[in-house]
Amino acid sequence: MRYLLDTHTLIWFFEDSPNLPDSVAAIIENNSIQKFISVASLWEFTIKHSLGKLDYEGGITVLWKMAEANAFTILHIKEPYLSILDSLPFLHRDPFDRLIIATAISEDMTVLTRDDNIHQYGVTWVW
Repeated sequence: MRYLLDTHTLIWFFEDSPNLPDSVAAIIENNSIQKFISVASLWEFTIKHSLGKLDYEGGITVLWKMAEANAFTILHIKEPYLSILDSLPFLHRDPFDRLIIATAISEDMTVLTRDDNIHQYGVTWVW
């Protein structure tokens, strides 16, 4: 199975946050499982960090290096993601989450998220 981390999941994993369930952390820590991050998550992180909404030592540079060190594959935006995004109903208005949803649908991935809005799109999710 292939997993796509939502933005909060990625941050909580690197912060060792108690908000991240042990079962989700175990999936992320399992080296035999493929884990992915959408560039949309890195973009969202950068915007929130620059606005002072996220306090993360080292900012995007450190987050990116940690993602690479943990063998996460970073997915860049592709045309099929945008085609799916274009046809998604507006059940959820967050543009970053909508791109994550479209990516998960296109790549047939399970999303690691606690966001109930993402669940409305019929994507496979774990939390």
